[in-house]
Amino acid sequence: MPKGYWVSVYRTISDPEKLAAYNELAGLAVRPAGGRTLVRGGRVVAHDAGIAERTVLVEFDSFEQAVAAYESAAYQEALVALSDGVERDFRIVEGID
Repeated sequence: MPKGYWVSVYRTISDPEKLAAYNELAGLAVRPAGGRTLVRGGRVVAHDAGIAERTVLVEFDSFEQAVAAYESAAYQEALVALSDGVERDFRIVEGID
């Protein structure tokens, strides 16, 4: 069964305190849902239209699990804490295998 991934690329971070609150709540939502953070921050080399800002990659055992984690009450609480603190591109994608 193909894995599912959350791919999040931050364009701007306007409120680091909101991001910190989100990070704490998101971790409490992601780990129990089976998510494993593979990339969070770190070095980035961006090409084409890419932006060399914060990038996050979270792996789940399936695409369905990734969608369910996003839709969970716990993660929705994290999104409320984040609110307008960042501008980001967030996608849930299905892996090849």
